[in-house]
Amino acid sequence: MDIFETVVAKAAGISAGSPLAGVLSGRSDVLELTEKSHDAALRPRQPGGLTHSERAALACRIAKLNSEPVLARHYKSLIGGGNRAIADTVFDGGEDTRLKAILRHTDLVTVNPKEAIDGDISALRSAGLDDADIVRLSELIAFVSYQIRVAAGLRLMAEVS
Repeated sequence: MDIFETVVAKAAGISAGSPLAGVLSGRSDVLELTEKSHDAALRPRQPGGLTHSERAALACRIAKLNSEPVLARHYKSLIGGGNRAIADTVFDGGEDTRLKAILRHTDLVTVNPKEAIDGDISALRSAGLDDADIVRLSELIAFVSYQIRVAAGLRLMAEVS
């Protein structure tokens, strides 16, 4: 795997000719595992109740909520199946109870994770999500949040190098 072709390296703007190339090459295992996690979070073989398109739209939304335009564009390119509205941070799910609960939870955990309470999980269950899909949603939010922070950290390192 070319670590400079990973989503995180591209999002951070780091190429083989960058000053950080040697540092990243020395940590290629982290970048490779991050890329595999990206694929598992966005395109799992068994997506459960969250389609690949919904996952991409939610990831795009999370990136937008974190003012991360490069990753937002990446995830936008993966959205299909008429789910583009999900990526719009002002869209609240409309009349779709399930989607409304997913978006509310995604936004809450992305922006104010300390505000999340047990009742938020109950709201997802009430909207029809089973425990496995709640875990899948949590994994997606956690992964994209991690990816955003890694890209931001690499950008900062590149600025001072």
